[in-house]
Amino acid sequence: MKTNSQSSTALFEFLRKYTMVIALVVVFILFAFLTDGRLVYAQNLSNLMLQNGYVLVMACGMLLCILTGGNIDLSIGSVICMVGGLAAVTISDMSMNPILAIVLCLAVGLLVGVWQGYWIGYVRIPPFITTLGGMFIFRGLGRLVLDNQTVAIQDSTFLNIFTAYINIPGLDDGDTVLSALIVGVVAAVYVILNTVKNRRERAKKGYRQNSAAADYLKAVIIAALILAYCYMLSQYRGISVMLVWVVAICLIYNFITAKTAFGRYFYAVGGNEKATQLSGINTNKIYFIAYANMGLLAGLCGLLNAARVGSVNGNTGTSFEMDAIGACFIGGASAYGGSGTIGGVVIGALLLGVINMGMSIMGIGDSWQYVVKGGVLLLAVIFDVVTSRKSGKG
Repeated sequence: MKTNSQSSTALFEFLRKYTMVIALVVVFILFAFLTDGRLVYAQNLSNLMLQNGYVLVMACGMLLCILTGGNIDLSIGSVICMVGGLAAVTISDMSMNPILAIVLCLAVGLLVGVWQGYWIGYVRIPPFITTLGGMFIFRGLGRLVLDNQTVAIQDSTFLNIFTAYINIPGLDDGDTVLSALIVGVVAAVYVILNTVKNRRERAKKGYRQNSAAADYLKAVIIAALILAYCYMLSQYRGISVMLVWVVAICLIYNFITAKTAFGRYFYAVGGNEKATQLSGINTNKIYFIAYANMGLLAGLCGLLNAARVGSVNGNTGTSFEMDAIGACFIGGASAYGGSGTIGGVVIGALLLGVINMGMSIMGIGDSWQYVVKGGVLLLAVIFDVVTSRKSGKG
């Protein structure tokens, strides 16, 4: 029989683990009510991912930087401007093949990451200073590439690679996009079967795990949410290619951070860098990879944003890095490093996205949106600091 102390500890751990999930649900219901249900329109739910896809992609890369010790990258908004501008100029003004232009832009993003990763990882210039310099440098280069003009992108091949909707002839010809429903059913079944598989594997290895009821309830809730979302998408235009890009990136980085020894190195560096070095891990290389990877993802975000908006100018990407940083910390990444998950990042990004969309539907201006997002971020970090001290980690 559990004592009051054990019950309190269990409740504390539950709230610490699922606070942001509860907050997301509460905020979503609140804005659904305040907008008279307009937030849950199929088109708005589809646009929620289109408008915040770049945040999720950036945040996956930002999480790796934060894991190494609470470090951040301030330059990614400027890199998005520069890479997006390069895509616009090469495709629209130089008539370059869009596939070749995409490869070129991703290579430039990676080169930027390698450049900054070298100074941070091997010369040990503080990430804040390195990326602050990069923020100015790449913003200036972006404006030079664009010649201080707004350049539109109208190439259908480029736009379709990032923003088209998936429609299968013969299957999606009716009012309901059946392919979206099929994807939802397959994904929901996978979530449940994967839960069963993971429990069996952990049982064979003798690992400690949650109760079967808790794990299966969690799986059923996630499966139900996937089905509901895919149903709403089927009532609009189906699944967007942007959603495919975002889900693929999140799954890849979730696998890396949660299932591979290499992914655990980032947590180790942030937890105790000296101990990590003594265990034979090259911490310089980990810093380098974190920022090289961030450059590559920033390049991808530049392409995603350019395709979604359809044009690029010298102010494109301004403050984008703040959304990525906010998504990570709101999603539970520790301000001290060594703690955070891709799942948490997704929750954080969706929470920011719901706040943005809900307030926009209500006609509330950008100024108040910044105030609310800043308040949510501050509360999330305060919660992390307080709970870390309470659990003896701070």
